[in-house]
Amino acid sequence: MSEPLLLCSDLDRTLLPNGSQPESPLARPLLRALARRPEVRIAYVSGRDLGLLREAIRDYDLPAPDFAIGDVGTTLYTVEGESWRPSAAWAEEIAPDWSGLGREALAECLAELETLTPQEPEKQNTFKLSYYAPEDEDRDLLLAEMRERLEPLGIRASLIWSIDEEGRTALVDVLPAGATKLHAVRFLHRRLGIPERRLVFAGDSGNDLPVVTSGVQSVLVRNAFPDVVAEARGSLAAQGLEARLYVAEGGFLGLNGNYSAGVLEGLAHFLPETRAWLAVAHAGLK
Repeated sequence: MSEPLLLCSDLDRTLLPNGSQPESPLARPLLRALARRPEVRIAYVSGRDLGLLREAIRDYDLPAPDFAIGDVGTTLYTVEGESWRPSAAWAEEIAPDWSGLGREALAECLAELETLTPQEPEKQNTFKLSYYAPEDEDRDLLLAEMRERLEPLGIRASLIWSIDEEGRTALVDVLPAGATKLHAVRFLHRRLGIPERRLVFAGDSGNDLPVVTSGVQSVLVRNAFPDVVAEARGSLAAQGLEARLYVAEGGFLGLNGNYSAGVLEGLAHFLPETRAWLAVAHAGLK
């Protein structure tokens, strides 16, 4: 058996074909075949909560992962069959950023900011405090006011602002500063004892850039946003790390390079022995 490898991949528009570009029909069957290899460990990396992670796996017939990083990096699960076990070690890793305070204490600290409306309980967790805000709110001013209240408590927080275009509202997440995709991916591969040369990350959008530009071997799928590709290439060129990025082009095993096809193409680029595994699986699917 070959040395173990760890494939960490974003879900939406990366493994999940929920963008506007077409998907190669054999891409996900090949991904499922890859996941059956004893050498392969798969981790899904997503902003989705536990329920939405499991829903995506079911709805898109993805292989069950070995690990999942969810809730914008605040949760790490070990997956064994139907059991999704939260990692206490990861919680201990990021907890110091909040100086021993719980989500309720942070919420109390921010309670006087009337433009913030707490999101539903299922969208919160121990290390994720989430709010709605008016879409036209002054983002910089609001985030500055939040920091003014949190920093005197010794809280190192990452404040994430995004827009829900469908709901026409702003979303504001308060997270431990260390609860990032990059930190979680590095934490996982080190805990597993898998060397970085056997680690590959795949993504498509701006929130994947911290990992993609870190020097971790990374794949951007063919349907990745062009500005993300340009920024990733520029950042890595400035660091002399251009070889750590692969941008899928299509053509590998006759696939188009979008979504899962691009992930597999990039994996075969960085870890060439997987090319033979996938070729055998592809022959069996035709």
